[in-house]
Amino acid sequence: MNHPHPPQQIECDLLVIGSGAGGLSTALTAKKHGLDVVVIEKEEVFGGTTAFSGGVLWIPGNPQAKKAGIADSREAVLEYMKNETGAFYDEAAVGAFLDHAPAMVDFFERETEVKFVPTLYPDYHPTVPGGVDIGRSILAAPYDIRGLGDDMPRLRPPLQTITFIGMMFNSSNADLKHFFNATRSLASFAYVARRLATHLKELALYRRGIKVTSGNALAARLAKSCFDLGIPIYTRTGAKELSVEDGRVTGAIASAPQGGELRLRARRGVVLACGGFSHDLARIRQAYPHLQRGGEHLSPVPGGNTGDGARLAEAVGGRVELRYKEPSAWMPVSRVPMGKGRFGVFPHLLDRYKPGIIGVTRKGRRFCNESESYHDVGAAMIKACAGENETAMWLICDQATLAKYGLGYVKPAPMPIGKFLRNGYLLKGNTLAELARNAGIDATALEHTVADYNQGAAKGEDRQFGRGSTAFNRYLADPDNKPNPCVAPIGKGPYYAVKVIMGDLGTFDGLRTSVVGEVLDHADRPIPGLFSVGNDRASIMGGNYPGAGITLGPIMTFGYITGRHVAGALQPPVTQVEPTEDVRHAA
Repeated sequence: MNHPHPPQQIECDLLVIGSGAGGLSTALTAKKHGLDVVVIEKEEVFGGTTAFSGGVLWIPGNPQAKKAGIADSREAVLEYMKNETGAFYDEAAVGAFLDHAPAMVDFFERETEVKFVPTLYPDYHPTVPGGVDIGRSILAAPYDIRGLGDDMPRLRPPLQTITFIGMMFNSSNADLKHFFNATRSLASFAYVARRLATHLKELALYRRGIKVTSGNALAARLAKSCFDLGIPIYTRTGAKELSVEDGRVTGAIASAPQGGELRLRARRGVVLACGGFSHDLARIRQAYPHLQRGGEHLSPVPGGNTGDGARLAEAVGGRVELRYKEPSAWMPVSRVPMGKGRFGVFPHLLDRYKPGIIGVTRKGRRFCNESESYHDVGAAMIKACAGENETAMWLICDQATLAKYGLGYVKPAPMPIGKFLRNGYLLKGNTLAELARNAGIDATALEHTVADYNQGAAKGEDRQFGRGSTAFNRYLADPDNKPNPCVAPIGKGPYYAVKVIMGDLGTFDGLRTSVVGEVLDHADRPIPGLFSVGNDRASIMGGNYPGAGITLGPIMTFGYITGRHVAGALQPPVTQVEPTEDVRHAA
């Protein structure tokens, strides 16, 4: 297709606004059930936040787990969801998710190019009643994006700061372990050398890596499936307003890529899948406590996630309620100077789990178990900095730990660190007191914090916060570090620090909808012809983050449900989470 230019007027059955997993899963489902579907996307690339993501889906009872002989029970999942969502538990929505999620996976694997592989991810809170140590998360299979043909340049590239010269890492400990051990293991060195050689060849031929993984693979597979079915994805086509006739949403007016206006008429309705409001400054100032007190927020999600879906819906009677205590999926991030006045956003996904790295506030004190999920650490940061003008922490380690694991955007040895010291991203001190002065941290408190931490760490214990006590803590740590893969003392200087501030992976609050995705008005009545999926729709997780993939799992499931509902094909699911043995802590 190679960036198709739409005609000035389009008629279809279903118009989908947004090209992430929510929009494309809805489009594909509706198309497979007989509807004529069109997708528009305001940015130059398709894939949405999905293309930046880890590509993991939380799907209790998924077919991959069953094939591997991993049992689960509906009762355990319901217990876990009730515990995790608390006062925001939505019985109807959770029930629909559990009923349809395994069937959704079967549908996409059978009918499209989308494929999944199992992962070993534990639930993020595996010790909570109903939590498990393995089996509920699956991962998009890698993909060779040459399958997109002329549309390959329109796929959103992966987030730059989590690649190495554009090379993506597989979402597995085995892949990353080779990169961490490249200077200490001949086998790892050979593995890394092969990966680099292949990637450099791809860059020379295609100017980007073509063997993509994680969310980039999921976005590519969904888009490829759309193109195979004749579903156009019109990029650089931003929706400006919804069309309403006799109280029903009948289409939209959009800006056309060639200039002027594009009028789209949709006989069955319009689906809003615009990615939430992470970059809608006015709305996040209302929703985010750290912004209300004058702090900084830096989201790594695509810049186009400016709340378009919320505004379009509100203009025709829809509503967004800021209900959840945690309105977004928090992600601690750091600002990376990229030169020429540019900066990148680095999400701290891995370093916090490694032994010998701790996080402190400006007061020089630890405030949480650093090996909990990004969302939990983010929520703890916000709470720890209450009453402060700034919500921030500093990740701290010694020279040996920096060389072994890296810190933030700084890579492990033998990669040089000089430019990061010069541009201020990486802070250094020959003593803890000097590091504290350079970072603006309370020096006396930091020295006491490290001394207290080291007393237990020498025995592999975190006496303050119990780090390493759950399967999830240990999953992304260093299994070679004994006896606790998450805990090691902070040794001799010099010492290093990276400043971490608040970001998010997407919004939890969103449009109020029915279970099947109908956007509701202020009287809780469906607005005829208007639907919402993805992060535009309020999350069923109630502002919590129970496990890897709790955004994409429900997003694709409810896209599947909404697509079938609009097509008039929503029937009771065939696949259920079977009430078999609960295997908590099976790993």
